[in-house]
Amino acid sequence: MAAQEFSVRRTDAADWREVRDLRLEMLDDTPIGFAERLESARITSEEEWRVRAVRGQNPRGIALAAITAEGRWVGTMGGYIPDARTGPLLVGVYVSPDFRGREAGVTDALLAAVEEWASAYGSTLTLGVHEDNARARVAYERRGFTLTGHSVPYVLDKSRRELEMIKQL
Repeated sequence: MAAQEFSVRRTDAADWREVRDLRLEMLDDTPIGFAERLESARITSEEEWRVRAVRGQNPRGIALAAITAEGRWVGTMGGYIPDARTGPLLVGVYVSPDFRGREAGVTDALLAAVEEWASAYGSTLTLGVHEDNARARVAYERRGFTLTGHSVPYVLDKSRRELEMIKQL
């Protein structure tokens, strides 16, 4: 893929349709990557999509979108702080297949923005990745995340595990 221009920005309530469409794409592309099933997302109300979209305006959280110059949404990442002990968590990581890879730069641009946000709240950034999502795990390792050895049951299938990874900021 040739490099294309894109921008990264926080989402807001007016973005609810784009947030919805990208979420449906990500659930279809990587069903094990997120704590939601495609069937459930398809019946989510407009009101809920608006709530999700406004997460980008939360001062103790972040929701970002990567958008091409033509207006196509090609990636997203988010973060929030569940509690003081845990610190910042990276969540909702997705890049459209034709924008993946270091050459495209979408993942790195989104992650840099999340890391900048997270550094205001702690010295680490933590994430959970499905044990069978090798592509994502390799992408995180290339960007400085390491496995902690801690895991929890995957919320949609308790027979599978979500592995914890952490990065020093």
